[in-house]
Amino acid sequence: NCTKNGIVKEAQQNGKPHFYDKLIVESFEEAPLHVMVFTYMGYGIGTLFGYLRDFLRNWGIEKCNAAVERKEQKDFVPLYQDFENFYTRNLYMRIRDNWNRPICSAPGPLFDLMERVSDDYNWTFRFTGRVIKDVINMGSYNFLGLAAKYDESMRTIKDVLEVYGTGVASTRHEMGEFTSSWQNALCVGGVLQADSVPQGPPWSWKMGRHSSLLE
Repeated sequence: NCTKNGIVKEAQQNGKPHFYDKLIVESFEEAPLHVMVFTYMGYGIGTLFGYLRDFLRNWGIEKCNAAVERKEQKDFVPLYQDFENFYTRNLYMRIRDNWNRPICSAPGPLFDLMERVSDDYNWTFRFTGRVIKDVINMGSYNFLGLAAKYDESMRTIKDVLEVYGTGVASTRHEMGEFTSSWQNALCVGGVLQADSVPQGPPWSWKMGRHSSLLE
């Protein structure tokens, strides 16, 4: 290790840090065999038809709606990665209507969706004017709950901001960190059964995961 100007440089081998030797094992529910088979079959069939449609596009039989390079630019470095562009044209466009859904309300636990349809197989969309009410929000990154209605959580956030502000405007080496930051690190370490040493100030390292702050 070499310390210079408060910067610690650490050398690791095989991606294994020397300060944490605990084996991390994540368990996931195993997918049924028939689900895996049909999933791979679906991707395989979609890929084969994608190559067939690219062949038809190259010969001008089918119109290509995707962005392509101009003929006079063929001698330059390619602007588009081949497989990424292939995936976008032939696989993603088939399921694009499930992504980037426009909403017309706050992204809380429930929100309102603007209904849209496509007349060219998801290359473009048009709104129907209908609003789908109270759809369960399963994809919005609303970590702090700031998009929800003003409730007790918002009052807590307001009180914390009034006491601590929004940031220290400096690094930990210069000004340290908030008390609430290392308290949170200790709590997370206790939940994960892991050390919170890298997150807290030196005087809090001895507390470890068994600190009374976790209670």
